[in-house]
Amino acid sequence: MKKGKIMTWNIEEVERNLEKAFDENSEQKLLDLLKKNTFLFYELVERKYTMQPIFHEVEFGNKYRCDFLWLSDRSDYPQWVLVEIEKPQGTLFNQNKSVSNYLKKGIEQVDNWRRYFAQYPSEKERIFKAKNLKFRYILIIGNKEEWEKTEFSKNWRAYNDEKIEIRTMDVFKRAIENLKKNPKEFFCFEENPITKNSKELEKYIEKNSFTRFLG
Repeated sequence: MKKGKIMTWNIEEVERNLEKAFDENSEQKLLDLLKKNTFLFYELVERKYTMQPIFHEVEFGNKYRCDFLWLSDRSDYPQWVLVEIEKPQGTLFNQNKSVSNYLKKGIEQVDNWRRYFAQYPSEKERIFKAKNLKFRYILIIGNKEEWEKTEFSKNWRAYNDEKIEIRTMDVFKRAIENLKKNPKEFFCFEENPITKNSKELEKYIEKNSFTRFLG
């Protein structure tokens, strides 16, 4: 095994590119990196040993676009996980404790998905080929230090976490550390090391028998 390379991924290169995206505060570079390295979603995948493919840039009715999504085969009921990624850095709250434009943009994006599916239930069936669906909404924004800076920010996150699961950019750094320490835990991510596009999502839903339970 070459130094810095673990299984499918060049961990040193991924680590450098992640730091570069953070340093340049580049949402696009972060998105491009995530598309090529599904293991970075490690903490967000609930059932890692039965992980399904991750899809990127899925449009909802030509109005909205989800950065990433995947099907989670929970023991109680399968659900689709929809993820929105914001710029790596930004101010979460203004001095008067109002929500910043940075945070507001991310929340509104996810809320738009929720409202869209509520207003147009037929779209759920068109996209996911099922009427009865459960969704898990995740917004990745800010870092741990920023969120834990004040009691207000910690309480705000806890209160709003019921509708939208708010996670920090630190999940990607921890995924790298976990891969270094426990590479065997990532064997399912090796089966789908990169994300797939929306056309492949359509094929996946049509041929995957697992999705029949969502009807």
